[in-house]
Amino acid sequence: RRDATVTGRLPLIFITLTILIDGIGIGLIFPVMPDLIRELTGRNLSDAAIWGGVLATSYAVMQFFFGPIVGNLSDRFGRKPILISALIILALDYLIMAMAHTIWLLLLGRLLAGITAATQSTASAFMADVSAPEEREKNFGLVHAAMGIGFALGPLIGGLLAGIDTRAPFYAAAILAGGNALFGLFVMPESLATDKRRAFSLKRANPFAAFHAIGTLGGVFPLLVVFGLYQVAYFVYPAIWAFFAQAQFSLDTTTIGLTLFVFGVSMGISQAFLIAPLTKRFGAYVVVLGAIVIDVVAFISIGFATSVAVMWFLTVITGVSSIAMPALQAIMSRAAPDDRQGELQGVLGSIAALATIVSPLLMTETFAIFTRSDAPIRLPGAPFLIAALLTATCFIILVRWQRKTGGNLR
Repeated sequence: RRDATVTGRLPLIFITLTILIDGIGIGLIFPVMPDLIRELTGRNLSDAAIWGGVLATSYAVMQFFFGPIVGNLSDRFGRKPILISALIILALDYLIMAMAHTIWLLLLGRLLAGITAATQSTASAFMADVSAPEEREKNFGLVHAAMGIGFALGPLIGGLLAGIDTRAPFYAAAILAGGNALFGLFVMPESLATDKRRAFSLKRANPFAAFHAIGTLGGVFPLLVVFGLYQVAYFVYPAIWAFFAQAQFSLDTTTIGLTLFVFGVSMGISQAFLIAPLTKRFGAYVVVLGAIVIDVVAFISIGFATSVAVMWFLTVITGVSSIAMPALQAIMSRAAPDDRQGELQGVLGSIAALATIVSPLLMTETFAIFTRSDAPIRLPGAPFLIAALLTATCFIILVRWQRKTGGNLR
């Protein structure tokens, strides 16, 4: 199944480093967004949270429509040219945001970034190309771990840079993305052999047709639903955490960056070192189900948390539960043939984008309702209670899927 030119450790190390650097670039901007939006709009924190939801949703709308296109293009032309092109345009996007002096230019930057948001899905397709089926939980775990560690380092660095200037994190992210593109241009091998590529069809590449095509793979459809609902729930962190931490605990930008650092480290360590032994011992289905149970409890607890110490503890716990995603991704990947791995990852990227269209609007609006001066009850953690309800729904769907299929894809 695998192309002999990309077997061995080097390709895995390179793609892991690629995702790590990309994660740092993304995480750099999180702590500064509330202050930057308030600077550009002159609004208060609650209203800035609404604009934060608009920016995140605009990014996700473009990712939703272009994710399957990019995935299908990588099945046609290979992973390397798609990934390098995305990184180059992403570097330009960070420069646009760094120089933005109106909220509309910042919005333009997020639209552009959404079009090229192909890094993780293309990297996942690369991992599927070079991994035997039994290795996919471990290797997808490396991808998610690298993103988690990058997510951890990014906010920490971003919080420190924001103390210098609110635009500094964007310039740093542009340098990282551009440098990573240059590095990949010379080092990244192509993982998809020419005899495994398939013709590109724009009709098949639209998100609805691609979703239907992947959904016909035996046993996959309920897992796609779980993937989407879980993404809506888990996106509560990037959508609302900085606003929640300020409102509930009066944390400053640097401390918020530190909490996200701890969260990302917890994610990275868990996905790098726990996913392989746990799936080997219990199976991917049990790992996903157990992680979701942890999330339900943790989200409810965060929703009502009043202690900073409890908040720190729950941040670590929810980072550990992130092992659900690579395990679920590996289950679905085993159902797709070689020439459809890019399509599958593109669909997953599109579903994630659809979730992030819904989640920022849902979470930020909920936050605004429960933090305004005329709120029926002040509860900044209300978005986490919604996340708990969504993850509980995932649990129900997974149990029904297991009873019907025995936990196996056909």
